[in-house]
Amino acid sequence: MLAKGSDVFVVAAARLAVTLRMSPVAVGAVVVGFGTGAPELLVSSIAAARGSLDIAAGNVVGSNLANLTLVLGVAGLIARLETVPRIIRLEAPLSLATVALFALLLQNGLSRWEGGVLLLALGTALVLMLRAAGEAAVDVRAPGEATALAEFVEEVEEFVEDASEPGLAAVAAARSAPDAVRVALGLVATVAGAQLLVVGAQRIADEVGLSGGVVGLTIVAVGTSLPELVTAIQSARRNETALLAGNVLGSNVFNSTAVGGVAALVGPGALTDAGLTVVAAGSMVGIAGLAWLFLGLGGRLRRWEGGVLLGVYAATLVLLR
Repeated sequence: MLAKGSDVFVVAAARLAVTLRMSPVAVGAVVVGFGTGAPELLVSSIAAARGSLDIAAGNVVGSNLANLTLVLGVAGLIARLETVPRIIRLEAPLSLATVALFALLLQNGLSRWEGGVLLLALGTALVLMLRAAGEAAVDVRAPGEATALAEFVEEVEEFVEDASEPGLAAVAAARSAPDAVRVALGLVATVAGAQLLVVGAQRIADEVGLSGGVVGLTIVAVGTSLPELVTAIQSARRNETALLAGNVLGSNVFNSTAVGGVAALVGPGALTDAGLTVVAAGSMVGIAGLAWLFLGLGGRLRRWEGGVLLGVYAATLVLLR
């Protein structure tokens, strides 16, 4: 329910955005990129509101870890992931900065003012990403970046079924009402799925004797990251990786700022699992730096580097036991 609901929500929202004449670059950077973070946002918000801040924070940390290791690692084993200079210049350092900010604020729990700081960071990151996307659309100097940008626009247009084509403007307008209904239904299904996931995670933690932080880091985080993982595998198998690295890094920016910020606002408090603030948060920052290093070496992620990321994820889970 969570995966399907969020998929319907993002696709319908992207179509509506195109109907409102948003450019494909903006749709990809904002609607599609941040919209895929809806499961993490809803799960962490519900968990925090129910008094399970450890599950909420664990979901943020675990989702970031899964994105950088499982998603990038598995995709890197299937195909060679190419990157463009803009990703190394902006998305990678922005991802590391927001991940480090969340890890720092997490050390003494999360308060509402810290949630405000994270949301302010989200606004700043969004402005920077939109500005970079706009500049790339009008002024691309590197041949590799021009090719990647063309693939980016083409994939977004395919994602919304070419609704941005001028000849289909009337069709897009006519189906805006059904798409609005799909947005609502997708959101309802995502909220219901998130609620069930949180309740199930809490019961598992109580019955098995695991801490909420560990459950959030593993079961909940992997569950909310499954859409990204499946999408990454499909993209790698088709050798369409222009969007992949940027989407993963953008997802971490959204998780660290929007998801962490909203969770802090609706359910501030202290954390009971010390492993979240030391081992997990430290590993998250270290892996973000490692992924940046790998992506920057030669402008691509090699298979052995994908294997290293998967190995680091396995080692982190062992340390968290």
